[in-house]
Amino acid sequence: MNTTSPLLEQQALVVFSGGQDSATCLAWALSRFQRVLTLGFDYGQRHSVELACRQRVREGLARLNPLWASRLGPDALLNIDIFRQLADTALTSDTPIDEHGANGLPNTFVPGRNLIFILHAAAWAYAKNIRHMVLGVCQSDYSGYPDCRDDSIKAMQVAVNTGMDAHYTLHTPLMWRSKKDAWMLARELGGDPLVDLIVEESHTCYQGQRGQRQPWGYGCGACPACRLRAAGYTAYAEEQAAQNRQKDDA
Repeated sequence: MNTTSPLLEQQALVVFSGGQDSATCLAWALSRFQRVLTLGFDYGQRHSVELACRQRVREGLARLNPLWASRLGPDALLNIDIFRQLADTALTSDTPIDEHGANGLPNTFVPGRNLIFILHAAAWAYAKNIRHMVLGVCQSDYSGYPDCRDDSIKAMQVAVNTGMDAHYTLHTPLMWRSKKDAWMLARELGGDPLVDLIVEESHTCYQGQRGQRQPWGYGCGACPACRLRAAGYTAYAEEQAAQNRQKDDA
């Protein structure tokens, strides 16, 4: 278990959905910052079950590591009930999920979602004197959402710093990692117990299904989010098995 990362004597805010990526980012932040708060968003997502997973993931992380428990601060949930008014997307309605929607983007793309999250998170953090924000966005292994790209995040960092006359740093630990690498990072941070916690308690499925347990967690197994998570976990498990065989042969 990696707890030797350089400690930053500041607070950090993790934009925390309850999914695999944000759970890994929360563990990453807890290994680096003195105090870590979490902020989630209820934006009318069809997979709102992820909101119920958030507290179980937080509690599980605190149980895994007493140091993490001492650093884990309060959680907050903001209601941003505007996305249904802004755009008709499959993630905020019952529209069938289509990976080939308008402009070549999947119809699960919610225009401006991450940009609005960052703006609200920065405003929420401002009065609390929090200037480090941790985001689970990723460009190297994602669904094609343009607001997950590195350029988008860097542009938002400039915008909030200019508009609020502040000095925010937006951390993106997963930006250049594949989904397999995200599982690997979780194992580096917290060993198999953290991987098991993320498998069991985090939620990714766009359909919001928690009934069927897969090797990689709960979900329908067919939506783009499930397939991406499953492929990453399969590659991770295969690499772990290969490493174990090498150890046995040594």
